[in-house]
Amino acid sequence: MSDEIEQLEANDKADLLEEIDEAINPKMMLDKKFLAYVLFSILFVLVVLFPKIYIQQQIYFISRDVAKLKGEYDGLKEENRLISSSVESIRFKNQIIDPLF
Repeated sequence: MSDEIEQLEANDKADLLEEIDEAINPKMMLDKKFLAYVLFSILFVLVVLFPKIYIQQQIYFISRDVAKLKGEYDGLKEENRLISSSVESIRFKNQIIDPLF
């Protein structure tokens, strides 16, 4: 008999806890309206963020190309300076030193 009473009390406690849980944390039913709201929210975020990501990526690739061209330009500029000094040296040799000998 006491086992039955304890079992009934345990069942009553479990039922009471379930009812309190439902009262405190009501379960939300997900309907089509909520699903549509979530999908439109995700779509809005993608529409807003995708162009930003795409533009940043394009800027990155273009800046890489610009940096590469800038390096080539600096190298060619230095090579031009060396060739100009070499030409000036040869010109000096041909115009001034060669006629003397």
